Amino acid sequence: MAENVINKDIVKEENLVYKKTDLLTDKPLSYCPGCGHGTAHRLVMEVIEELNAQDKTVGVAPVGCSVLAYEFMDIDMQQAAHGRAPALATALKRLNPENYIFTYQGDGDLAAIGTAETIHACNRGENITIIFVNNGIYGMTGGQMAPTTLPGMKSSTSPYGREVHSMGAPMKITELIAELPGTYYVTRQAVHTPAAARKAKKALKKAFENQKLKKGLSFVEIVSNCNSGWKMTPVQANQWMVDNMFPFYPLGDIKVPEE
Repeated sequence: MAENVINKDIVKEENLVYKKTDLLTDKPLSYCPGCGHGTAHRLVMEVIEELNAQDKTVGVAPVGCSVLAYEFMDIDMQQAAHGRAPALATALKRLNPENYIFTYQGDGDLAAIGTAETIHACNRGENITIIFVNNGIYGMTGGQMAPTTLPGMKSSTSPYGREVHSMGAPMKITELIAELPGTYYVTRQAVHTPAAARKAKKALKKAFENQKLKKGLSFVEIVSNCNSGWKMTPVQANQWMVDNMFPFYPLGDIKVPEE
């Protein structure tokens, strides 16, 4: 009888298609239903687990929705002041050069108040990974217009849509930092479908593995939705993202190592 039970367990394990990585805590995700942050968290933790680097990794999360990451990632985490994650990650990497160091930031944090820290860390070629979740809006603080908000896109501070003449054009921060000599690998991905998530995970793993090469900074943008800020259902938000965000922020590698 005991043998039959064991055999059943073996069969179940062999037929297992997917299970939650052990590096995600058991705390229920507090993100809005349909948000891409949860999938992005899972991919990052799966990569760290596959690299067997749980005790050699430190993540830096600043202010905004990204700050919740330390509640769900079972690794060492450090909170940074708004926009200052790359500066803190620089210190962590220089003090612990053999560790994997990454930041996990939203567009309001990275491309607005943190523009200087982002650009200068990239220009110096700090040997870290920056993960940039771009949903084109300030998600946590009330849906205000962000540097990445599209032309004509409505927000709580642009209720009639972003007007480029008076509000400026959206900032393609990823293309901008790709031009800096210190960046080694720059890519833009998404997590709204299984296929997209697989590509994003591959990019994230490459970004972390690049730290071993010590050749510069790896930057992974993840274009995501904010169905709460966009005032849409999750399904509508994903379709709106495909129809509007992807044409302006096209997916794919932007800068890859020459070798």
